[in-house]
Amino acid sequence: MEPLQHTTEQTSPTVNVRNPFKPTAAFIGASWFALLTGVVAYCIGLWNASMQLNEKGYYFTILLFGLFAVISVQKSVRDRSEGLAVTDLYYGLSWFATIAAMILLTIGLWNADLARSEKGFYAMAFCLSMFSAIAVQKNTRDAKMFEVKEL
Repeated sequence: MEPLQHTTEQTSPTVNVRNPFKPTAAFIGASWFALLTGVVAYCIGLWNASMQLNEKGYYFTILLFGLFAVISVQKSVRDRSEGLAVTDLYYGLSWFATIAAMILLTIGLWNADLARSEKGFYAMAFCLSMFSAIAVQKNTRDAKMFEVKEL
């Protein structure tokens, strides 16, 4: 066996180098799985809860409001970091909406006549949904950016 310095063959295998900023299929799948797990668990919890319908509607609306708000924050923060124009009003409103959704859920759960385990379940499902919605939005945007560059 001869040392590598003295090889006479100049074969360079075709290596498909992956961009480190492109999201992997595993991360995209895990993000979607986490989002669906959080939202479905939250909704099943509401379905099985022994609370009035208007209370269930409140918690469901908070979930939808929170999902929209965190996606809006992710988009506006990303746009600003990439030099795209985002008004201060929209940027501030998206942060306000995110914080408001979290505070409204906290106040609702604090005053709810539920067991602590149920309150914790809703809080954790909500947090999982919010975090994974940000990850899904980031992955979607990153994948779209690389899709455009490859064309």
